[in-house]
Amino acid sequence: MAKERYIGIMSGTSLDGIDIVLCAIDAKGIVCEASESYALDNNIKGATLNLIGNPCIRIEQVGELDYQIAEAYAMAVNHFLARQGLSASDIRAIGSHGQTVWHQPNGNYPFTMQLGNPSLLAAQTGIDVVADFRAKDMAYGGQGAPFAPVFHRELFGHIQGCAVVNIGGMANLTVFEPQLIGYDIGCGNVLMDLWINECQGKAFDQDGQWARSGTVNQGLLTQLLADPYFKLKYPKSTGREYFNKKFLRKYLEPLDTIADEEVQATLLALTACSIANEIKKFTIQELLLCGGGAKNGYLVEQLQKLLPNVTIKQTACYGINGDDLEAMIFAWLAFKRLRRETIALKTVTGAKKNTILGGIYAAS
Repeated sequence: MAKERYIGIMSGTSLDGIDIVLCAIDAKGIVCEASESYALDNNIKGATLNLIGNPCIRIEQVGELDYQIAEAYAMAVNHFLARQGLSASDIRAIGSHGQTVWHQPNGNYPFTMQLGNPSLLAAQTGIDVVADFRAKDMAYGGQGAPFAPVFHRELFGHIQGCAVVNIGGMANLTVFEPQLIGYDIGCGNVLMDLWINECQGKAFDQDGQWARSGTVNQGLLTQLLADPYFKLKYPKSTGREYFNKKFLRKYLEPLDTIADEEVQATLLALTACSIANEIKKFTIQELLLCGGGAKNGYLVEQLQKLLPNVTIKQTACYGINGDDLEAMIFAWLAFKRLRRETIALKTVTGAKKNTILGGIYAAS
């Protein structure tokens, strides 16, 4: 079969933008032909954070945000297509992850919620949309996350002794042998971003410069690493509903005065140590990094110190831009859904069976 073009859209827990990729896909593989990132409107970002952190939110606000996110996605897609000289008819489908606002895979009533109304996205772009990927896995008892491992295997599974860590808002791990394993390690950039935003009004700590200026508070780091989430066995997944201001406040409030940069240095150490602790549980020779945290030079430097016998590289070393990888996953999942192919995720998520993922929302 000839390669068909798909668009993948991803806006993650970091809320740092809308990532769009144009992929040519067939049964033999996937090629990213173009990509672009669009800033997420500050009103949408603020409303999303308010929704996650406010238990008294009105249903009306949820519905309005669902519409606003889909509209922002559609505007980004239409702009992207115009820049590429393409029309809606050139695209087989859009794979849209949506914006996660709550992820609760455990308890009596497990559920996950991603906003970004796929019917509206289909109507405003004129392209069929595949979305709602996580719910079916959870219906079969799975965590509904992470999905990256099955795609990581598609791209990097041939590399001996390899693991992949995506450092986005959360950090997730993929290990290929002896069977596919993947899970959310815990916080990636989310707490560091939260703290520098609160202290300096910045979205993130460029290259870890502020963290580098501080000294790690070993007592605080020890307490953070002792948090129950890090002790959970996989399969496991998490998000902003756990690693948030409330989480950080719980650990900071009992302490005497601690410098802001000391907190930032400790939060970076938490991310590095929690990743390294998981890597050490497996026989890993080469670690591939992707996501925004992979561009944090100080974080990568600290991670390498903790893993002196592991070769750490960027996925770009194998021709895959780490900024594009997550959006590519959803273009690929859309391709799989339209072909009615099951996704082999049960060893990752703990689902009872592998299943077809995603719902199809026709443009007409």
